Amino acid sequence: MADENLPDDFEVPDDLSSLLDGPAEDPSVVLVVTQVAAPAPLAAACAIAKVEVDVVPTPIGAIAALRDPRAAADGAAAISKLLRTVPVILLERREGQISASRWVAGDRDGDLPAGLVLSDAPPVLEDLLLGSVQASDVEGVVTSVGMSRWQAMRTIASSAKRK
Repeated sequence: MADENLPDDFEVPDDLSSLLDGPAEDPSVVLVVTQVAAPAPLAAACAIAKVEVDVVPTPIGAIAALRDPRAAADGAAAISKLLRTVPVILLERREGQISASRWVAGDRDGDLPAGLVLSDAPPVLEDLLLGSVQASDVEGVVTSVGMSRWQAMRTIASSAKRK
């Protein structure tokens, strides 16, 4: 029986899942986990690459919190290019879900199980990812925002001398 309120070309699909698949929400939190020991050189390198981040120190390495979560892939690519052969992990929180991917030399190298990545992570990583703390509020944070190219080069040079 046809409903006179519906247009003639109205069709109900056999698979209703397509009705629920809208465009994916932009991530609300984006973190790039690195093996860089100190936050200052990573923030300086990001300043040179024009990636706006707040870099948080942790026992496992510096974590770059991207200021613009919509630039997740670009940020991970830029940071992994800076670190060349050392892999980084991109963590994204989107629609209550956490995803993890590995990046090497500017390219996405595959997905990782987020639970495995977070299993031995320091508490600050989980706090950042869940949004219970902002990167700018963590002790020892260094930002790439507002750092001049000259300051960045000087920071990188002085950290290289300390090694």
